[in-house]
Amino acid sequence: MVTTMQSSPLVSDIDIARSAVRRPISAVAASLGLGPEDILPYGHHIAKVPIELLARLEDRAPGKLVLVTAMTPTPMGEGKTTTTIGLAQALARIGKKVMIAIREPSLGPCFGVKGGAAGGGYSQVLPMEEINLHFTGDLHAVTAAHNLLAAVVDSHMHHKAAPELNARKVVWKRVMDMNDRSLRQIILGLGGGPNGVMREDGFEITASSEVMAILCLSQSLEDLKHRLGRIIVGYDNLARPVTAAELKVNGAMAALLKHAIQPNLVQSIEGVPAFVHGGPFANIAHGCNTLLATRMALRLADYTVTEAGFGADLGAEKFFHIKCRMGGLSPAAAVLVVTTRAVAAHGMDNVLKHADNLQRFGVAVVVAINKFRGDSAEELAEVRRVCADHGLPAHVADYREAGGDGGLELAAEVARLSESPKPLEFLYPLEAPIVQKIETIARTIYGADGVDFTKEGRKAIKRIEDLGFGRLPVCMAKTQSSLSDDPKRSGCPKGFKITVTSAKVSAGAGFVVVYTGEIMTMPGLPKVPAAMSIDIDETGSITGLF
Repeated sequence: MVTTMQSSPLVSDIDIARSAVRRPISAVAASLGLGPEDILPYGHHIAKVPIELLARLEDRAPGKLVLVTAMTPTPMGEGKTTTTIGLAQALARIGKKVMIAIREPSLGPCFGVKGGAAGGGYSQVLPMEEINLHFTGDLHAVTAAHNLLAAVVDSHMHHKAAPELNARKVVWKRVMDMNDRSLRQIILGLGGGPNGVMREDGFEITASSEVMAILCLSQSLEDLKHRLGRIIVGYDNLARPVTAAELKVNGAMAALLKHAIQPNLVQSIEGVPAFVHGGPFANIAHGCNTLLATRMALRLADYTVTEAGFGADLGAEKFFHIKCRMGGLSPAAAVLVVTTRAVAAHGMDNVLKHADNLQRFGVAVVVAINKFRGDSAEELAEVRRVCADHGLPAHVADYREAGGDGGLELAAEVARLSESPKPLEFLYPLEAPIVQKIETIARTIYGADGVDFTKEGRKAIKRIEDLGFGRLPVCMAKTQSSLSDDPKRSGCPKGFKITVTSAKVSAGAGFVVVYTGEIMTMPGLPKVPAAMSIDIDETGSITGLF
């Protein structure tokens, strides 16, 4: 067990992390029954776990999978990752063999609004500075693989190679792991001749890259390579799709991702083993950690606690319809994270709507009321009372300030609910038309009256179906700030429709991305970004990272 210092309102997350006595990563691996030959150490406290291990574990029965999701969040988030880590620590404290499986942080939010994504207080994964910054370089590898394909596309057009690509129909943009609004739309090839074909292009954030989604859904290195080959980079003059495999570059892309596909093993502040692997956003991608890490964790522990990004209308819906569907997973229980500040912003109707949505998938739900400093006992009791009035078990958790001890009742409730899981129920069949899938999600999950399709949106969907991709699940790109596609409509809005503006097929990932409202795939920095508070001294100690 990792020991920690006494909680104090003056102690920062980074100071708490530094005060923890960490076990060598070999000892963390040993607690899972893994020997030195089963891990590839990255220093003293981080290791990669070769994916070949999964084949050796296939004869083990998988443990129970617990999903942590949330109500519609406020801009600062409601502590979903902290709850995920804290709940795992609490399960360990009541005698369960447990693993954590979460996503890797993106530098964009880290230096932007939300800061890091390694948990907080006494419920963090360690080493938090490395995890929040470059970690093992997985996101950089995704960026490199993605941009290699972009460079090959432009070189292919410059040399007029076959198959021919129409410069106006290239759909493969570039990516970087940073918020930079000035790169959303750019012009390439300025200067003529030797500088390539002049055309419009743009950047998206690495977390939204199809390469990231492919990494997170691939089940082997060979599967990764094949999926990369299915990426559609653009269309020829006859509107026929051109793929990465036709450009003969998917093998090189897979080579760049050779190490990135291996799950990253670390530990929580209380020594619970954790896989931190993969990092797609849930508002513009599918928002879940890698399928490989989740499947491996399920065979190494009796309980695996994972999370899906933003509110349940985004991350949880995609977790069920995309990740669980592709990976054959079925969660035993779902934890809905609620805070008094989010309730103040959105109301209890929002909480009840998200809980109802989760129950529609046949999953047992418990509400975790994540306690913040300053919350009054009366406020917390009122949230719990309303939940109880609607038949929802709810428990206050203080994982940030008290670690695993901050929510033992919640852990016991999760364990109880997990004993008799029901089969996962999907809300739409894959055979349904894309429009029907979108309308099902909009009406059932968002509470919309229907869907309005722009001319471009309908045209894009028809093109996708004509190409033979109509049986794929849909991945909705929508604001996280509202159940609707309007970020200003808080609470549990009524009398609205979702507007679908466009769609594209992510053939390698295996889903159709549907764009709603004014969603952007390259965020911008706020007026005062978190980066302004981050510093490092001559000893290498980082400050301001949270």
